[in-house]
Amino acid sequence: MSSTAEQAQFGGFWQRRVVAPIVGQLKQGITPEKIALTLALGAVLGIFPILGSTTILCALVGIWLKLNQPVIQLVNYFMYPLQIALLLPFYRAGESLFGQPHVPIFSVNQLTQRFQASPMQFMVDYGMVGVYGIVVWALVAPPLIAALYYGTRPLLRALARRSQ
Repeated sequence: MSSTAEQAQFGGFWQRRVVAPIVGQLKQGITPEKIALTLALGAVLGIFPILGSTTILCALVGIWLKLNQPVIQLVNYFMYPLQIALLLPFYRAGESLFGQPHVPIFSVNQLTQRFQASPMQFMVDYGMVGVYGIVVWALVAPPLIAALYYGTRPLLRALARRSQ
């Protein structure tokens, strides 16, 4: 496939799966500010350092703040590769923050296998590492949410003007 064809395919995907739902929300009267908040929270909750928890987190926060569930879950879904990439950095930063030795973590697959083999032993071995990662995420989350919110809000306002 040529580079131009790949760009057209990606542009079509991006248009259909990201831009069109957002424009649809704007046309239904949802404010750019509410959509910016939904995008920011979906992105930051989507990198929460505990696998399998982000869908529930996004759903609960979305219900609590009356945010659009499909949009927050879509953003959460797109964040999955970044969540995987950030697991180890969050865990290592947390261990360093708390002055703890690094617990050996070789791969996500190995962690999954160990959890499936014995959930209780997994919690004994890795529970505090998860807590340390959550603390680092909690320190990073507020400024990241603010940056994403204030960064996307002008773009969404312009999109709202253009779509009317």
